[in-house]
This record gives sequence, C-alpha cells and structure tokens, in this order.
Amino acid sequence: MCYNVLVMAKIIQNYKDCIGCGTCEALCPKFWKMNYDEARASLIGSKKNNKTEEFELEIKDKDIGCNKEAAEVCPVQVIRIE
Repeated sequence: MCYNVLVMAKIIQNYKDCIGCGTCEALCPKFWKMNYDEARASLIGSKKNNKTEEFELEIKDKDIGCNKEAAEVCPVQVIRIE
C-alpha cells in the first residue's frame, strides 16, 4: 500500500510590526501583497490568530522556498516559517 504524505509548513507574520518595505512581495508575490492603505504587507489567504494577534497560513512544502527567503531578508524579522 502506498501513502502520499503531504508535508505542510506554516508562515506566521507579525502584521502590526511590519514596516511595509515590500521585499516579501517582490520575492514571493504568490503569497505577499502590499496593503498600501496601511503601509504593510499582507499574507494572502492568511487567518488571524486571536491569541497571538499574528497572521498564519499553512503551505505545502514546495512553497517554502520564496517564503523562507522573504523571512530571511525582512528588515524587521516579522515573518517566520514553522
């Protein structure tokens, strides 16, 4: 019997501390979009965790690449991958 195992990761964004530099959108536009009204980047399709006040999105393992790069270059380190 063969099982397909789908590895998932989670992107977590501290939205309130985002400074809106736009690097995440430039690197990974499938997942990030600038919200110019608030001068912050939004994680597309994410949901707010009411306990932590952070935005979270589960992604497939294959989508980690550009998001990991966005987390690494974020000047205020508001993105993390778990």
